[in-house]
Amino acid sequence: MDENEAQTGQGAVNPQGDQPHNQTMESLLETESLSVELPQVGEIRKGMIASISSSQILISVGAKSEGVVAGRELEQLTAEERAALSVGQEVNVYVLNPEDQNGNVVLSFKRAQEEMSWENVEKMIADETVIDTKIVGFNKGGLIVAVGNLRGFVPSSQISAARRAQSSGDTPEQRWQKMVGQAISVRIIEVDRERRRLILSERSTSTETRSSMKDRVISELEEGKVYTGKVTSLADFGAFVNVSGADGLVHLSELSWDRLQHPKEILEVGQEVKVKVINIDRDKKRIGLSIRALQDDPWKSRVEKFSVGQLVEGVITRLTKFGAFARLEGDIEGLIHISELSENRVEHPKEVLKEGEVKTLRVIRIDGEQHRIGLSLRKVDSAAFADKDFKMLTQGFQDPDEENKDE
Repeated sequence: MDENEAQTGQGAVNPQGDQPHNQTMESLLETESLSVELPQVGEIRKGMIASISSSQILISVGAKSEGVVAGRELEQLTAEERAALSVGQEVNVYVLNPEDQNGNVVLSFKRAQEEMSWENVEKMIADETVIDTKIVGFNKGGLIVAVGNLRGFVPSSQISAARRAQSSGDTPEQRWQKMVGQAISVRIIEVDRERRRLILSERSTSTETRSSMKDRVISELEEGKVYTGKVTSLADFGAFVNVSGADGLVHLSELSWDRLQHPKEILEVGQEVKVKVINIDRDKKRIGLSIRALQDDPWKSRVEKFSVGQLVEGVITRLTKFGAFARLEGDIEGLIHISELSENRVEHPKEVLKEGEVKTLRVIRIDGEQHRIGLSLRKVDSAAFADKDFKMLTQGFQDPDEENKDE
């Protein structure tokens, strides 16, 4: 071996052959594989078209293998839509199946467009956007209008008086057929993504600009006051109520003290309701309303039977690192902070409690505003509450003759 070979290691024989080199390559491949974020069903991804053929379109979406648009999905594309696609083009795709029987990621153009359109209309309803579009069809109840890649419905009650004056006849064809293809301006009044329901209104696009009307109303409204309004639209996140000519939002959490999944459970478009103004953002022109604020808080009525210092029975429902939750009579839940579990140091509530156990607890705090009850296990035998305990005990064992002496 010459000097150069000795310095560079060339010519040296590794007793384990190429194993270190192979291990390095395997670890690199494994690391690269782990770094790939695998597609999930229902996910929308950006991809790049790798190839186009008559039977399939391959799209690179950052997975181990290229995704494929084929079969029925490919057949649904119009000739114009297919002609607009080209190799190297960036597109949005919806993941139908992260891995089919051939190991391919199955993708959809149409579903991606549809899901993005629903996200767009949800933003439009929040921004009170006026949409200029065309009438594309009709049914017995009204007109069908294009909103991006979606179809929205304009009930006959929401068609403008001027357009309804043009309609005549006994059948839908006689009333609406001649309007197909006409331009129309509408606002979204209801979005129910789960049911694929999109309701529009032409009547709500009034002659006075909505911006100037809202400026006027915002200057007149007062926080804390109660007004009567009319429900104008419903969305997953809440309901819009028109007060004096401008829409305000009743967020889902401000609709009721009960837990709701969608405003349609208690409201419908056109319904008259009383609302309380809880916030006015004059810079962003937003009005915050509440229906819940006008209702009696059921939590407060259920908690009236409890008082600070009282001993209560509670079922342990949850253990967390900061304490334990217990369900009291009336389905009220209180928190036993970890510092209130024992006189000794406790690292985790599981050291002293189990879920499902029934325990005697002491009420140490009631916060009506935050809907919170503070409970204590370590203060159950506290001398500080001896007088209260004795009084409660004597009340509980009152002489029956004393109870009946006035009868």
